[in-house]
Amino acid sequence: QVRLVESGGGLVQAGDSLTLACTASGITFTNRAMGWFRQAPGREREFLCSISGNGDSTYCDDSVKDRFAISRDDADNTIALQINNLKPEDTAVYYCARSIRWVEVAEVYEYDYWGQGTQVTVSS
Repeated sequence: QVRLVESGGGLVQAGDSLTLACTASGITFTNRAMGWFRQAPGREREFLCSISGNGDSTYCDDSVKDRFAISRDDADNTIALQINNLKPEDTAVYYCARSIRWVEVAEVYEYDYWGQGTQVTVSS
C-alpha cells in the first residue's frame, strides 16, 4: 500500500519553530525528488520546498526560503520541513509529495503521490 504520512503539525504561537515529518512506505523513495506544499482555506495549493533525489540540492520558494528548510533521510524513508519564526499566515494544511523527477521541482503536476496533510495553526 502506497502511503505518505505527515506528522508534527499542531497549534503553535507566532515566533515558534516547528518540524514537520513525512514518512513514505510502499513507494520508491530514493532517487526521487520530494516536496512540501501547503494549502490554506480558500487558496490554491502552494509550493514550499523541494529536495533532489539524493538530497544534495534543495529549492524553496522565495516567499519562505529564509524561514523554511527541507531535508531527507533515505535510511528511514522520511523527509522533514523545518519552519522557523512561524507567522499566522503560515496557518494551513501541509502536504508532502513524491516527485516524478530526480531534480527538485515546484509544480504540482510534477508530483504523483501525496500525503493526507497535517494541520498547522499559528496563533498571534
